[in-house]
Amino acid sequence: MNKNAPQYSPELQTPDSLTRRRVLGTSVALGASLLGGAVWTRPAYATTEEMTAAIRKFANGAAVRPGRVRLAISPIVDNGNTVPIEITVASPMTVADHVTHIALFNERNPQSDVVNFYLNHRAGRAHVATRIRLATTQKLVAVARMNDGSFWSHTVEVIVAIAACLEGDEV
Repeated sequence: MNKNAPQYSPELQTPDSLTRRRVLGTSVALGASLLGGAVWTRPAYATTEEMTAAIRKFANGAAVRPGRVRLAISPIVDNGNTVPIEITVASPMTVADHVTHIALFNERNPQSDVVNFYLNHRAGRAHVATRIRLATTQKLVAVARMNDGSFWSHTVEVIVAIAACLEGDEV
């Protein structure tokens, strides 16, 4: 036996306080304390008042009139996880008369503002398309800002059969 070789002894074993389970448990506890004991819950719905406030903020308090905007979306949506929409604004898109912004707002998703598109007269036409998520049955409002400072809108009510944006089993 080599006297210089390290010898096995019970004192060199890993102490019970450093087992994998204990290290993992300590890591989880530390992570939870760093998050301030946060509890994950489903996001709250925005309200009609929050949507109205978001539109008012987008329009800088100016009047938003119905017309010139067409929000195309199915009135009944089977699944709110991916909903195709198209927004078109009646505008010649010239230097003198063009759309500068198109925004979409909703009343029942976790956030009331969904998307904001920036355009200029070089866009050729004021037409945008995308897919969005809808938490539940709600109103959607598309608002267009024109280069002359006027605001135009179109409101659509959408019925959602299977909700998106939610965690858990509440609909």
